Amino acid sequence: MKKGLDKGLEKSPVYVTQPSLAPLDEVVSLLEGVWDRGILTHNGPLVQQLEKELEQELGVPRFVAVTNGTIALQMAIRALGLSGNMGNGGQPGGVVQPGHRGQPGEIIISSFTWIATVSAIKWEGCVPVCCDINPKTLNLDPAEIERHITERTVAIMPVHVFGNPCDVEAIEAVARKHNLKVIYDAAHAIGSTWKGESVLSWGDVSGTSLHATKLLNTGEGGGCITRDPGLWEKLERIRFFGHDAQKDIVEDGFNGKMTEVHAALGLANLRYYREVLADRKRKYALYLEMLDGVPGLEFQQMQPGGESNYSYFAVMFESEEVLLRVIEALAAVHVFPRRYFYPSVNRFTKVLAYRSTPVAENISSRILCLPHYLGLKEEEMSAICDVIRREVVRNL
Repeated sequence: MKKGLDKGLEKSPVYVTQPSLAPLDEVVSLLEGVWDRGILTHNGPLVQQLEKELEQELGVPRFVAVTNGTIALQMAIRALGLSGNMGNGGQPGGVVQPGHRGQPGEIIISSFTWIATVSAIKWEGCVPVCCDINPKTLNLDPAEIERHITERTVAIMPVHVFGNPCDVEAIEAVARKHNLKVIYDAAHAIGSTWKGESVLSWGDVSGTSLHATKLLNTGEGGGCITRDPGLWEKLERIRFFGHDAQKDIVEDGFNGKMTEVHAALGLANLRYYREVLADRKRKYALYLEMLDGVPGLEFQQMQPGGESNYSYFAVMFESEEVLLRVIEALAAVHVFPRRYFYPSVNRFTKVLAYRSTPVAENISSRILCLPHYLGLKEEEMSAICDVIRREVVRNL
C-alpha cells in the first residue's frame, strides 16, 4: 500500500457504493412476524405497509411495490396500453399494438442510461429510440425530443440521471403537444423533488428502483407511482398475473410481486432513509469542495427547479485518456469507481439500431462515478481526490 497521498486508503478496498442497511435486529424483528403469519408473498401485510409508508414519506399518491425497477417500467408500458405484445388498443388477446399501421410503437429514451431502460421497452414489444442529452444536467434534452418524433412514437421515457430531476415541465409540454405518454425511469430518484414535491409524481407513471445500490433499498425491488386511480388499479392487477379482486383474469399480466422478506428489509431501511439522504447531500458537497480547483474537471449541473437526492457523485475528465489513468491509479490503491454509463446505450447495436447521439457518446467516454455511500469516511474521500488531482496534473 502506498503512503503519502494515499494513506487514507489503508482500509481498502473501497467500492463505488455499499448498501445502506438498518441494524440486523430491526430486520429480524420484522421477519419474525413474517414467520409467525406464514405469509411470504401475494401482497402480504408488510408489502402493503411499505407502500403506505413510502406514500407518506415521499408524498406520492400511489406506490405499487414490485420485484424490481425493470419490471416497474414494463408494467407502466403495459398499463398504458403501449405494449407491442398486446393488440386491440392494448387489450389482451391481440397480436400487435399499432404504433402506426400495425407497427410496434416507438418510445423515445435518453442515450445516457442503464441498459434496463432499453430492456423494459424491448420486452414489451416496443422500439427504443435514442435521443441526446443536455451536456450539463446529463438528462434527456427537451430541445432534442421533437426531431425524433414520428407517426409511430407513442411515449417518452426520460431518466432522472443520478437523481437529478429532468426538466419535467418542458418534457411534458412536448408530450401534450404530440399526444404522447410520459413514463419516467426514476430508478435513481427516490428523494428527488421538483419545486418541493416528489419528482416521482410526474408523468403518467414513474418507475423506480429499490435495488441494493440505491439510496433506499429492499435488496431487490422497485415500484410504480401514478396519480391516476384507474392506472393504479391496472398496475395492481398486472403485477398479480392480471387478476382482479374476484380472481378473474382481466389483464395481460405477469408475476411482479414483491415478497414479504424484501418488504421487511425495506421497512427497516426506511427508518434511516432521511439520514442516508442527508449524508449523500453532505458528502456530495464535500467532494465538490475537495476537487475545487483541479483543472479540466466538470460536474453534473442540477436542473433549475429540481433538487437531487445526490445518489451518485460523477466527475467528467478532459478526455478518456485521463479517465483511464485515474481508474488505473485508484485501482492500485484498491479503490473501484464505476463508469456509469459506458458506453452510451445507442452503441449496443446488438439490441437496438444505432442513432448518433454525440453529446451522450462524448460524456459516457469520460465520466466516472466515485465511491459515494453512508459508510464512506472523509479521509477516504480526501485520499481519492488526492489521487485524482495527481493524475490530472500529470496530464498538463
